[in-house]
Amino acid sequence: MAQPITIHFWPTPNGHKITIMLEELGAPYELAFVDIAHGDQFKPAFLAISPNNKMPAITDPDGPGGAPISIFESGAILLYLAAKHDRFYPRDERSRIQVQEWLFWQVGSFGPMLGQRGHFAVYAKEKIPYAIERYQNETHRLYGVLNTRLADREYLAGEYSIADIATYPWSAGWYSQGIDTTEFPHVQRWQDAIAARPAVQKGMAIKAPTTPVDLTKDENARKILFGQRAR
Repeated sequence: MAQPITIHFWPTPNGHKITIMLEELGAPYELAFVDIAHGDQFKPAFLAISPNNKMPAITDPDGPGGAPISIFESGAILLYLAAKHDRFYPRDERSRIQVQEWLFWQVGSFGPMLGQRGHFAVYAKEKIPYAIERYQNETHRLYGVLNTRLADREYLAGEYSIADIATYPWSAGWYSQGIDTTEFPHVQRWQDAIAARPAVQKGMAIKAPTTPVDLTKDENARKILFGQRAR
């Protein structure tokens, strides 16, 4: 019987990518909560497996060759799990390249730009009109890219894949991102299809074990999350 994978997790879009993936795979896993508002991501034990002090990360006792392995970065984790289980990552090379393109689009553009939009529009003490407009426009542009891609296909790279699993948790927050999905009907259709999957519902339902802090008010949490420099 397979030993459970440990997910070092907090309920953010990046964290939910991995819970969705493991629910889709039906693979056993355990949660190790990393309370990012209280600095758990800077503890030595976590830095040993995630040197960029970001979650999620995983530890798999049954890694390559039967030896334990730890992996950080959500895209790398998805690629590892997909290859290990031979699911949600096509074998055909051309199809595989398409999955990689849209996975890297998410980790390089869709997630970071939506994250910056949220920071400047919601969390920044000083509301800088240029920054808010810049990232709101980029968020809108990226939803347009997504909508165009989905205009003639059901999922991002043909069949449901890790590209969809990576992108969905970020798009699930459209209502708080200043996005009207009626502008993007293909995205709306795709969101509805993915949201209906039982594994997605289970993965997205995992919440923090404690009440999350209000980052617009908690100065200590803000310093931990937004005030770090090299140590």
